[in-house]
Amino acid sequence: MLQTAANLAADYLDSLPARGVAPTTAALQGLSRFDRPFPERPSDPAAVLQELHTRGSPATIASAGGRFFGFVVGGSLPAALAANVLAAAWDQDAGMTVLAPGAAAIEAAALRWLLEALQLPAQSGGGFVTGATMANFTALAAARHALLERAGWDVAADGLFGAPPLTVVVGDEVHVSVLKALVLLGLGKARVLRVPTDAQGRMRADRLPPLDARTIVCTQAGNVTPARATPCATCAGPPTNAARGCTWTARSACGRWRRRGARRSSPVWRTPTRGRWTPTSG
Repeated sequence: MLQTAANLAADYLDSLPARGVAPTTAALQGLSRFDRPFPERPSDPAAVLQELHTRGSPATIASAGGRFFGFVVGGSLPAALAANVLAAAWDQDAGMTVLAPGAAAIEAAALRWLLEALQLPAQSGGGFVTGATMANFTALAAARHALLERAGWDVAADGLFGAPPLTVVVGDEVHVSVLKALVLLGLGKARVLRVPTDAQGRMRADRLPPLDARTIVCTQAGNVTPARATPCATCAGPPTNAARGCTWTARSACGRWRRRGARRSSPVWRTPTRGRWTPTSG
């Protein structure tokens, strides 16, 4: 079965250069064949794979090919795709090291490589999440915990009822995943302070509100268009603002790789020397 699946996958990838990026109307109409009553008996596994390939493959968006430029989605390299198949065969529960020692070691090495590749501080912590929403959720949860702990409040034990209020600052072009994370964390999306952005989508440092030890600033290290980055160090401003201990989160969908190479290095990575910062990636 694994060999059959591999052959069908190879056939699909080989077909991408000759097909359109979007599925045809006929391919989309063929998806209705999946909407049928729950089967009373097991199906032949080979037949299931063939049906998935016959009806499902033509109805895909060809994001695995080289001609798809929508959103921040790209095709995987053959080595990464093959490794993903092997990881699926391992079937590890990577939530705890005791359950998946190999997966935990590989994840730790991959994280260290990322820190080195992106020239981030070696002592930085990190984790691999499911996407932009959970990346922002994790970073904002860390920021919320740190700021409230500094104010003498244990949010893990006491929740948000009666907690000291926090200020959240975002740019006018804030990504929807940041707002969703703020909702899930109980910080709210309607009470954020929005900062005007320039023609490149960057937060205007001259329009930042006063920042203090109960402020979370959500910057953006490059959006989809035009992929410009908010220069955090510039936004940090004079000591009268950032030295009071505000926390910074930097969301990056694609701009973080601009850190690679001195000629392409973005000022966003000259992170504030005052306050805390927490990069996220979607």
